[in-house]
Amino acid sequence: MQDIEEIYQKYAGIVYKYMFCLTEDENLAEEIVQDTFCVAIKDINKYRGESKVSTWLCQIAKYIWYDKLRKQKKQKAIPIEELENSILLENFVEEEIFQKEDKIELFKKMQKLDEQTRNVMYLRILGDLSYEEIGEIMQKTSNWARVVFFRGKQKIKEEKENEEGM
Repeated sequence: MQDIEEIYQKYAGIVYKYMFCLTEDENLAEEIVQDTFCVAIKDINKYRGESKVSTWLCQIAKYIWYDKLRKQKKQKAIPIEELENSILLENFVEEEIFQKEDKIELFKKMQKLDEQTRNVMYLRILGDLSYEEIGEIMQKTSNWARVVFFRGKQKIKEEKENEEGM
């Protein structure tokens, strides 16, 4: 196993991008990255080398985030409008459908997608990750990530066309 400082330098950015895509909150994403590396140091002996280090770290981060969501859900439900209004979009250069779409409306439509599709789309659009990186994080193939992203775009496009047709 590499020195933990080297691992942090190499993978903290990947874990941060992944968590920012999921949380849409810079501070929370940074907090989860720190928690992830604390858990990784503590549980380093549990890493079996069956996956890439980045995948292992992203899985730890995802479980930490899910745990935070469970705790938060017990405390207080957050209105969907509050979540939708907190979404920031930078460097959005996907296909024409997304370029013409109002950002808030796009994210409202993305919220209607299943969680797995939504996560892939967030990673691709906000995280600016390749299909290979997304597949690695989601423990799937790059082709799977490409297909899920395409199908998500198609669902959003169909919904937009249905709205315009009404």
